[in-house]
Amino acid sequence: MSVMSFKRWTAIRSGVAPVLGLFFVFAANAGIPEDEIARLGQGLTPLGGERAGNDDGTIPEWTGGITEPPQGYAIGDHHPDPYSGDQPLFIINADNLDQHRPRLSVGHQRMLESYPSFSMPIYPSRRSASVPPRIHEATRQTAATAELVDDGNGVANAVIGIPFPIPRNGLEVIWNHLLRYRGETVACMVGQAAVTRGGEYTLVKNSLEVELRYSLPGMTVEKLGNTMILYKSRTLAPARLAGDILLLHETINQFREPRNAWTYNPGQRRVRRAPNVAYDNPGTSSDGLRTADQVDMFNGAVDRYDWKLVGKRELYVPYNAYRLHGDDLAFDDILMPLHVNPDLLRYELHRVWVVEATLKEGASHIYKRRTLYVDEDSWQILLADIYDNRDQLWRLSEGHVINYYEKPLIWPTLEVHTDLQAGRYLAFGLDNEFQMCTWDTGLESRDFTPAALRREGR
Repeated sequence: MSVMSFKRWTAIRSGVAPVLGLFFVFAANAGIPEDEIARLGQGLTPLGGERAGNDDGTIPEWTGGITEPPQGYAIGDHHPDPYSGDQPLFIINADNLDQHRPRLSVGHQRMLESYPSFSMPIYPSRRSASVPPRIHEATRQTAATAELVDDGNGVANAVIGIPFPIPRNGLEVIWNHLLRYRGETVACMVGQAAVTRGGEYTLVKNSLEVELRYSLPGMTVEKLGNTMILYKSRTLAPARLAGDILLLHETINQFREPRNAWTYNPGQRRVRRAPNVAYDNPGTSSDGLRTADQVDMFNGAVDRYDWKLVGKRELYVPYNAYRLHGDDLAFDDILMPLHVNPDLLRYELHRVWVVEATLKEGASHIYKRRTLYVDEDSWQILLADIYDNRDQLWRLSEGHVINYYEKPLIWPTLEVHTDLQAGRYLAFGLDNEFQMCTWDTGLESRDFTPAALRREGR
């Protein structure tokens, strides 16, 4: 069954108010009743997923996720595969596609139909998602007070924890993704490759620094204000782009205060405002293969779409992509014509929230519709089927996630955005040939100001 029936879904949620696909009066939905919060860590995981497995045992019970790294791991290593002994249960390809369609997104079905060289190895399901215990407690506290404000364009009275662990509408699910735990500060070296139909690409190398203010220990609603993330990206290669720097201040209520963005260009040696780094403006150095709001699968303001919560599905999704993450690989081992190397991929059966984003009447975006598939255990968007303004399937986005043991947390090690109409794709986050990300970097908010950007540029 492709989507759970309303009756089945409400039974699973055990009394949670059903979603009717209608808009809620958001101000009336502040907080979750105490008896529902009590289910967190009991029938539900501490972040709101279903603790139990599915009826046929193909999805196991959540038992805490990965809480200890594999033996021999040291911080700074690329993360070894804790499931290296697993073998594929089966491989989905064009020949056996029909028998697996109910558990595949439309985008994956189209990939298998369009590219005979693409396949999906299906592995045993491992519910590896985990976060520090302080995020569990913060979720219980925040769930009692969090509310959508300004027609859902912002969240109030929330900090550190997942704001809506028992979601009542699509906007709450998307805000859970936007505010999920991704550490406190992080510095990474990542590559981005826009791959042609023939497999050629020029690697764009970036240095990223991020302060995730919403999740900082000791953060309060008052101290947080309206700025939830500080982000800085410096381009290191190729030479024609080297030295460009992008600075973002991401706001938690973009109705009251839009995202603030600045750029530094070494040729001009000036810091300039960059109001166009948002929505469907082309992603930086992406050759037009993604929009600004596709980084991290979806980011930024939510105001141009209507968000409908469809329900839950059991779906084959990218998960535990440690093989794809390994430092024994070169980028050329991963990047092939039409798609990444399927021998390096891992898909598992997981339960995902399904959210339909439909462009509002009068709003502008190159994507008319998106179907987003959100991991119940981490609130990470794992897949997105994306449609053009003719309502034709255009692109498929995948977030190939791993558990980063040192925090711990779930986050993509590689995002792949495939243009099914052009026969091209963009790989973002390549790190196999670089040093591993550094967490707890010592970065401070003062490192993310326009003045600091100006000094860094000089």
